Amino acid sequence: MSGALAGVRVVDLTTVIMGPYATAILADLGADVIKVEPPTGDMTRGIGAARHLGMTAMTLTLQRNKRSIALDIASAGGAPVLQDLLRDADVLVTNLRPRSRAKLGLAPQDLLDAHPGLIVCTAQAYGSATEQRDEPAYDDIVQAASGFAMISDLLDGRPAYTPNVVADKISGLHIVIGVLAALQHRRRTGRGQHVDVPMVDTMIAFTLVEHLAGHTFDPPAGPFGWPRVLVPERRPHRTADGWICLMPYSRRNWEDFFALGGRPELADDPRFRTVDDRHRHMGELLGFVDAVTPTRTTADWLGICAERDIPAAPLRDLAAAHQDPYVLDRGLLEPALHPTEGPYFAARTPVDLSDSPVAQTRPAPLLGEQTAELLAELGYSPERIAALLADGTVGAPAPDRRAS
Repeated sequence: MSGALAGVRVVDLTTVIMGPYATAILADLGADVIKVEPPTGDMTRGIGAARHLGMTAMTLTLQRNKRSIALDIASAGGAPVLQDLLRDADVLVTNLRPRSRAKLGLAPQDLLDAHPGLIVCTAQAYGSATEQRDEPAYDDIVQAASGFAMISDLLDGRPAYTPNVVADKISGLHIVIGVLAALQHRRRTGRGQHVDVPMVDTMIAFTLVEHLAGHTFDPPAGPFGWPRVLVPERRPHRTADGWICLMPYSRRNWEDFFALGGRPELADDPRFRTVDDRHRHMGELLGFVDAVTPTRTTADWLGICAERDIPAAPLRDLAAAHQDPYVLDRGLLEPALHPTEGPYFAARTPVDLSDSPVAQTRPAPLLGEQTAELLAELGYSPERIAALLADGTVGAPAPDRRAS
């Protein structure tokens, strides 16, 4: 596999979305990612749409560019196999909780003692050294525990979860950041290290960027929360024939929009003179936008805004993304043919690197598709591989389900 991370081997001992999302990005960037799955498969192999058992839509997306080994890491025969995989690895990523890691002989310091150059990345709800370290972590739990869900309470008096597994994916991005930083550190020093990515910490830091606001200062210099986004009027605006995001931002933008709406005198209203004034009165401004946008079609507004450099955009329907010219031209979804699953749309990491482009070079594997291949790379004999398959320590797909 080519790419910016070519030559980097990652053992992916994660499940569901956060970890697989992070390791899919590393794989897209060229890393050789070895997906270690239990013989029953990653949980996402049983969630959602699928043509065949174990090859769901989420699997095709999150396991792209990876190799799969089905391995019972808790068995007497499986634990040494995992250690052999780690012997040749640069990075281990796991979302096992600390208690489970310790039971399996995967405590970070033990791994670093055995493999001094290894980067051990752990990710769970809370910091690995905290009293809460073994509490379960699912996206809604993290949205709640991090305070992210309470931001909606500032908006309309009711906490809410966002309809997106945002904590998983943002934490996944931080896994990638931590791993890349640790790889650079090892390049300079030759030493591996433990990288810990607590999901709750990640979402607290993510949310406080704008919402700590006046509470940044001691004593507070203003209220908690950024008023520009904490108004119920902040939503797509109805037009004569649909919807639009229309977002005047600069003073010049607002002067032009006030004139378009027949109220040019509002440009001199003291409530709207500076950007801070406008943010504090954002509900009134967006109410004005709501009243004006139904007077024209979406296309008319887009043309008018383009002429005046007022930020505006139509609302993209992602249900039709596979027919969207921009999405297809950018290769965000690419028509592809899976060896066993047939035609599908392959996703990719949306980062453009001029000299080491991101690409899908390997479709998502069947469960255990590369088990024998990976064991052979470790130096296991055909007889030993056959014995591990026979006693259930490892697994491989049936011959008629193998990718050709």
